[in-house]
Amino acid sequence: MFLPLRWMHEFPRHLLVCERSHVHHERSRHVAHVREHAFNCRVSFLIPDCGIVPQGLKNAVADFGEYYLVKNLFLHELVTQEFINTFVKKGSCYALTYNTRIDQDNTAALLPTGKLILSVDKDTYQELGLQGNPSLYSGKKPMRYIITVDLMDTAFTPENKKYKRIIWALKEKKPLEFDFLLTWQPTGSEEASLMSYFSKKEIQAHRPKVTFSTLRNVQCPILNGDKLHGEPDAACSTQEFFEWLGAIFTHVGLENTSSSFLSTYVCPQPSTLIEQALMCTITGFIPSEKIIHLLEQIW
Repeated sequence: MFLPLRWMHEFPRHLLVCERSHVHHERSRHVAHVREHAFNCRVSFLIPDCGIVPQGLKNAVADFGEYYLVKNLFLHELVTQEFINTFVKKGSCYALTYNTRIDQDNTAALLPTGKLILSVDKDTYQELGLQGNPSLYSGKKPMRYIITVDLMDTAFTPENKKYKRIIWALKEKKPLEFDFLLTWQPTGSEEASLMSYFSKKEIQAHRPKVTFSTLRNVQCPILNGDKLHGEPDAACSTQEFFEWLGAIFTHVGLENTSSSFLSTYVCPQPSTLIEQALMCTITGFIPSEKIIHLLEQIW
């Protein structure tokens, strides 16, 4: 694929917003920010001056529960009234197509809000015949389309014409089949389970992978809550601190030695030496509720 040379030197558009707050503050936006990002495959956190895993953190991680990989699942099976009434309306249900490329393949995602989002190519979009919009990233000549179905809509019932058309399009006109990652966070003590519901399918249960490690003699940049933009010889900026965190979580060396050919990155200044720090990494299909619970336990 040909890319203009100038594109290779440009950074992708991004936005880093930093606020001084804590989880239990009455105006905290931590929960809102976490809920805006429904699908998470990895969560890492670093606790300075800590060498032993706090008991509350141990309990929170142990309570992460399972997520499931369901193979060869037809998309129309997620829009049946039985599935909606059993899972979508009784908790936060997450579903995401597995091993699909969002820029090339047909993909689908079920958000905890009850919205089913399809990202399909032009041919599939025309075959389905459902209402949608061109993808924001498809350029002047749309080659991909986004279709959104609100499963929580009170009018989305078997008697509704729109419901019948969607079922017909997904079940008869253009059946779409995927491998799905699924997890469900019930609002109450429900007896239903994804494992039993899809027992006739090829379904595998997985648990998130959790790793704890203690880092020794970590060079840590100094961040001042009153000077988030940084100040020479007083505090680093939030952008620099964010990059440093990324280097720590990806195990990038910060020494910048003459023998290193992989990285010239060094810890931002000013900095201080921390004797030890606890790092925890959780990898898997992680729902927002579990991340929020983790934040509450840490603070």
